Order: sequence, then C-alpha cells, then structure tokens
Amino acid sequence: MTREEKLQLILGKNEYDVADLVTIVELLRAPGGCPWDREQTHKSLRRDFIEETYEVIEAIDKEDPVLLREELGDALLQIVMHARIEEEEGRADLRAIAADVCRKMIHRHPHVFGEVKADSVGEVLANWEQIKSDEKSRNTVTDKLNAIPRQLPALMRAAKVGKKASVLDFPDMAAVLEKLREETAEMQAALDAGDCTACAEEIGDLLFTVAQIARFAGVEPEEALTRATDKFVARFTAVEAAAAADGKNLGEMNDADKDIYWQKAKKDVNI
Repeated sequence: MTREEKLQLILGKNEYDVADLVTIVELLRAPGGCPWDREQTHKSLRRDFIEETYEVIEAIDKEDPVLLREELGDALLQIVMHARIEEEEGRADLRAIAADVCRKMIHRHPHVFGEVKADSVGEVLANWEQIKSDEKSRNTVTDKLNAIPRQLPALMRAAKVGKKASVLDFPDMAAVLEKLREETAEMQAALDAGDCTACAEEIGDLLFTVAQIARFAGVEPEEALTRATDKFVARFTAVEAAAAADGKNLGEMNDADKDIYWQKAKKDVNI
C-alpha cells in the first residue's frame, strides 16, 4: 500500500484500533511525515516514556478513569513508537514483540496453560520467579541482584535488592532498627566532622536501611514516601494560607509562631 493510500485509509475512518495507530506512527516517521517524529530514537524518547509512565500512575492514584484512558493511550503510543524504530532497524515489529510476550505469559503461567498446580498467590509468584531465573540463567543471588534495573527509583530498588539478598538478611525487625541506630550515629559523626563525602555515603546507607525497615513492615517505601510528601505539601499549603489570612508572611515569622500554624495544620489536614 502506498503512502497516499495509507493516508486516505486513515482519513476515511471515524473509528480506529491498534492497527491504525501502527499505521499512523509509520506515516509520521516515513518520508513526508513529521520532522520531529522522524528524528526520534530510543534514547531521545526515553524521558517521554518515563513521563508517560508516571502520568499513568498519577491517573491510577487519582482513580480517574477518563484520565487513565488518555494516559494509557499516550503510553501505548510510546510503545508503538519504539516498536516502529525496531522495525526500521530490521530487528522486530510490534507483531513479533506481542508474540514474544504471549509466549512468555503462557510459559510463566503453567498453572493455567499447563499441568502445574498453584493454589495460592505465593505459589504462583514462586513459580514465576523460578521460571524467570531458569529462562535468564540466573543461577546465583548475585545474578538476580544484577538483573534488578539500576534505573528504578532508588528506594524501590533498595527494597528489591534486600528481598533478593534475603539469604544474608536481618533476623528480625529489631535487628533492622538497631542497624538504623548504627547508621544514624555514623551519619551524625560524618556531619560533625564536616566530611561531605562521608555524609553522602552515610545518608545512602541510612536510606538503604530505611528501605529494609519498610520491607520488613510490608510497606512499599516509594509509595510511603510519596504519601508523606503529599501530606507535607497539603499541610504547608494550609499553613501558608492561614498565615496569609492573618496578614502574615511565613518568611518573616519566628520559629515559635510558625510552629503554632504547623501544629494546627497537623490537626486539620489529613490525607
């Protein structure tokens, strides 16, 4: 089909599907298409893919189905763009990529597509991890640690690393909390010494330990920090608004007066 025929096919429709999206991206990247789309690469689209992924997560958190539909579409566009680049390089197209993931899902769900029995979520996850390790030839814990993407949010990666390295884990929560006290003391010593390099290292150790505390508590540290940050923003907003209503500027107030507003916000604002 010629470029003109594809254009007429797309323009003549009122309803579209995934195949049409593939055609649209092909037209955008073809000669005579969009200059911006034509010059994009996997690396140049990296930031856009990350942003679109976080916007999907935001829509999920907001429980907004209209926004979620839109953001899932934007994320799908990113996938189709990357698939198109792969096709242009002669490596794979969207059909091949979909075929690969179909085979993967069938293979990793033997309790559905095979004879394996798995009566609980725990058994399903254990089977999944074992099959995945066999597929990737990850025979050691080190192999599994190195397979965790370094590009993950740091707290999420720290928790995953701790879980994978459970053969060298803390015996219980009390031991993790003792480690937290140890790391806090080491950070304080680095601060007292004015050693910026040591401070950075000790703060990293402290955060890693906090991620393990979250793991032991069954809490996702990244989500917990997001909620804490949201709570701070909401309370700060309340403090600033209350101060402004009283004709005051936060930047010109003393600490005692600020604390009065802050304590009130803590009582009034809950998210």
